[in-house]
Amino acid sequence: MKLGIVGLPNVGKSTLFNSLTKAGAESANYPFCTIDPNVGIVAVPDERLKQLGDMYHSKKVTPAVIEFVDIAGLVKGASKGEGLGNQFLANIREVDAIVHVVRCFEDTNVVHVDGSVDPARDIETINLELIFSDVEILERRIAKVAKQARMDKTLAKELELLEAVKAHLENGNLAKTFEVPEDEDAEEWFKSYNLLTAKPVIYAANVAEEDLADDGANNAHVAAVRERAKEENSEVFVICAQIEQEIAELDDDEKAMFLEDLGLKESGLEKLIKASYSLLGLISYLTAGEDETRAWTIKKGTKAPQAAGKIHSDFERGFIRAEVVNYQDLLDCGSLSAAKEKGIVGLEGKEYVVKDGDVILFRFNV
Repeated sequence: MKLGIVGLPNVGKSTLFNSLTKAGAESANYPFCTIDPNVGIVAVPDERLKQLGDMYHSKKVTPAVIEFVDIAGLVKGASKGEGLGNQFLANIREVDAIVHVVRCFEDTNVVHVDGSVDPARDIETINLELIFSDVEILERRIAKVAKQARMDKTLAKELELLEAVKAHLENGNLAKTFEVPEDEDAEEWFKSYNLLTAKPVIYAANVAEEDLADDGANNAHVAAVRERAKEENSEVFVICAQIEQEIAELDDDEKAMFLEDLGLKESGLEKLIKASYSLLGLISYLTAGEDETRAWTIKKGTKAPQAAGKIHSDFERGFIRAEVVNYQDLLDCGSLSAAKEKGIVGLEGKEYVVKDGDVILFRFNV
């Protein structure tokens, strides 16, 4: 999974990126991997993995990972070349979802680019830049399709769709609110445009420390972000980027005590991961053994052969069956053989829909 972090300057975006990548790397003992200065790979914290790894005495425990992209240069006029201009747009097109950091704290020492804190306006500024960029993409496609549409019925149909989406965007709407006709071609075309405003969004409401304990319930700026998110079916999580930076410096035990002192149950990274899994409809299944215990991220509703394909295409192609047990049941039994004796290991076929927390052994033949 790849998440792009966006936000206006001085909203806490880079502080959040730096603290998330560092915290994620350390808490799961996963080497933080910098692909380039603004890309970090973070392990998904998952207590189930450690427990299974201990039970199997696994040589290696491999968590699921999330790639974060810190997308710089997004200011008013970016689509027209202001700031870093269109450079950020190339990065953002590749992400699965956008984490939009919105400033919800007052601090006279931290200058706001527009002179005051106003989350609704800030969200609008960024959305407009994304809309402008999407319109540009559509115009290029329209120019290409229009030439041949007179001679080709299929392209004429696509041209109609392109113009409808463009009109929708020009009215200030996001692509995700466009009602794509129930038609296989239309759905495929729309998907292929890879529009920025069609991507799922998670709003990170960045608050001061005192607003953390009640999850921003008494912060009017957070209320404005939640209202906006509700309108567009987005997720919101409340975070204090400054606190996350402090948490990133601590080991696991110190972190737990620090969070408890603040009246918090989980870190911002954990909140963000939950929000992104929920928004994208993702779950994790597990494989366990002496060599390796590992988490695999799949879409909710994935059937066993396709889940097996995440490990290797041969597993999907030669799928015979899956031996499946819930991770908690497995831990309670103490071993796979004990779980089999109790009759709680299922032998599942091609139609089995994988559940979150399933521990699976795939049988295949190629």
